[in-house]
Amino acid sequence: AVFAGFDWGSRTADIIAALWPERVKALVSTSGYVITNVKAQLAPAAPAVEHLWWYEWYFATPRGKQALEDVKDRIPLCRYVWTLVSPNWNFSDATFDRTAQAFHNPDYAAIVLYNYRWRIGLIEGALDPFTPPGDGTGYRDHFTGKYEHRTIANVGHNLPQEAPTTFAQAVVDADHL
Repeated sequence: AVFAGFDWGSRTADIIAALWPERVKALVSTSGYVITNVKAQLAPAAPAVEHLWWYEWYFATPRGKQALEDVKDRIPLCRYVWTLVSPNWNFSDATFDRTAQAFHNPDYAAIVLYNYRWRIGLIEGALDPFTPPGDGTGYRDHFTGKYEHRTIANVGHNLPQEAPTTFAQAVVDADHL
């Protein structure tokens, strides 16, 4: 199969490709979150990088946990994070509202809290604050097949929604590598 993932889905696709490479024809992994090296996550990052992960640290506190568990606080918090991580994406209220339906899932807060507490590309958006653009050399050695790295200008963290045609074309291109 051809796998394509964004954010947590990217990490899931990467793990599947690593565990069952014979089942994966191609992989498009966007916006970082490749397989997490938990041991490496224990070392401090540069202060500017740590600053960008503010909400993950916030979720590790009782106040952050409460904000994420209370839907009336969760929805505006999630919207605020969207605007920070994708600064050029002028999404509509309707677009946010469609996605925000998932934020009402009773398991949403527990899953998000677990993920961020557990872990305190490759296409990447040039404006994605979590994976500063590079040439992909840090990832290249982890792949055995053909490899291509793309950085998409003026796109933040949510590449599939901010540049859906570019994302879809990357999937088609990966299928033909």
